[in-house]
Amino acid sequence: MKTHQAKRVVITIEAIMQNRLTDTMEAAGVTGYSILPVLGGSGRSGSWSREGQIGRANGMVQVICIIKPERLDDLLDAAFKVVDKHIGVVTISDVEVLRAERF
Repeated sequence: MKTHQAKRVVITIEAIMQNRLTDTMEAAGVTGYSILPVLGGSGRSGSWSREGQIGRANGMVQVICIIKPERLDDLLDAAFKVVDKHIGVVTISDVEVLRAERF
């Protein structure tokens, strides 16, 4: 079966910034993404957990999208405008997909 190269971009950001990030991504032409809650982790500030949190203010989410390689720079430029001023991590991976027309 033929596969096609794509990029998987994962943006981990404060949950309260989720809508701003996805609005910016959509304005840059990204139409497909998934949003997952981040239950906890550890970073420069030490360990943290969503346990006991009532609101979204201190939580984190991951916004994940798969795009064609030629669209990567536009996505990163848009996302960086949001991530630059807030807690956030952006990772990029090479992936292969079936049905390239979906991306």
